[in-house]
Amino acid sequence: MGLAIWDFCHCGWGAGVLCYGWGTTMETQARNTSGKPVWLDAETKSAMDRAIGREKALSVMLMTYILTGLVFMLLPGTFLGVWNLLSISRLQAAESISPGWSQAHGHAQIFGWVATFILGIGFYSIPKLRKMQPFAMWRGWACWGIWTTGVLLRWAVTIWPWHWRELLPLSALLELVAFAIFFLTIGPAHASAEGARKPWQAWIFVVIVATAGLLATLLLQLFETIFLARRGASPAFPSPFDRRYLVVSTWGFLVPMVWGFSSRWLPVFLGLRPLRPALLLAALVANTAGVLAALVDRFDLAVFLLLAGGVCAGIAIRFFEPSEKKPKTSGVHPSFPFFVRLAYVWLVIAAALGVWARQDPSGSAGIWGASRHALTVGFIAAMVFSVGQRILPSFCGMRVLASPKLMFAGLSLLMTGCVLRVSCEILAYQGYAGWAWAVLPVSALIEMTAVTLFAVNLAWTFARPPIVVQSPLTQFAE
Repeated sequence: MGLAIWDFCHCGWGAGVLCYGWGTTMETQARNTSGKPVWLDAETKSAMDRAIGREKALSVMLMTYILTGLVFMLLPGTFLGVWNLLSISRLQAAESISPGWSQAHGHAQIFGWVATFILGIGFYSIPKLRKMQPFAMWRGWACWGIWTTGVLLRWAVTIWPWHWRELLPLSALLELVAFAIFFLTIGPAHASAEGARKPWQAWIFVVIVATAGLLATLLLQLFETIFLARRGASPAFPSPFDRRYLVVSTWGFLVPMVWGFSSRWLPVFLGLRPLRPALLLAALVANTAGVLAALVDRFDLAVFLLLAGGVCAGIAIRFFEPSEKKPKTSGVHPSFPFFVRLAYVWLVIAAALGVWARQDPSGSAGIWGASRHALTVGFIAAMVFSVGQRILPSFCGMRVLASPKLMFAGLSLLMTGCVLRVSCEILAYQGYAGWAWAVLPVSALIEMTAVTLFAVNLAWTFARPPIVVQSPLTQFAE
């Protein structure tokens, strides 16, 4: 016996399957019958079952990536960062902790948390958005296993330098291999399943440049770890290299990646006016030029290019203009659009602080640190908190966020902690106010509470059963 379209279209997993291209046929037939069941033959039912099964498998894989990222965020990332800041505040000296510990914290946050999220979301969403042929699922799992092993190994040998001359380059090589699997699976070489290739939209160019930024970061890391293994005294990157490396990994990879997906999803979610694609590409050019300038140690030029790119990106996506339509905040807290806009304000603040720090390169450690924190927490973490809780529940098996109130509480605490950290890091490190040293641990504990609430809300969401909602990707069907 066949399968009723009405039953298929009203199940949670079926809504996700519409993203694969079933939408036109299913919706047309359902509309023709005015909502009454239409029985399908066994061959069509079998095809539907395979599509639903694949959607379930993709959702399970994505949840695995997300939960892995949350573990890195909480333990190797945030907890170690709080411990480091408590030590610095107690001794009132930024150099009181080992550079390796600081770098291990940053690596867990950038690669263990955010990059793991990006890889998982990429495997799930990019083939659908580009209407690609389905890829072999083992590739996604192989990428996850190799990437997780590489990131964890890098973190561990930086903290405990046991056989680090062998294990440090191995960790970098594993991360590069995982990236290669990801790129070869969903990279630009793969054609659409619908035949004729359509012109690329601006957001695709931005994501490609961001992906190139990730590749550049991983190659720099591999070369430096090999050099350290042969001639270095410790697994920690030297300060001059680490400063350039951080610019490539943040401004060269994370920032344009956020721009790319922001320009694709947020005009719909926030009801924004149409994107200015030419200005977005101009922002991308300025940002890339700034990263390249920093890579050759021309920070005097880089800081102005990065500031210009950040301002242009916000104007291009039109975050600073009134919304044209009502924002889509169903299932999330109504403050969602406000925090997204606030994140882009932090992006501009981060770049402006870089310009300020460059005016006195020898005595501005606190301003450089504040700039990095404004970027990584005020912009990147806030965007993950905001957009992640908007899209991930639907991507992961058609769920709805467990608690919009927890979302608001987490974002509010994150912004509060970021304000305290950025302002007091400048006041304390630059010697402007001694009392600011006592506030820094408070800011760290506030931010740790925020990330804990974020992790709890997503884990709670994934533990709940799927319900009937519209798949977010169907909103972008061409």
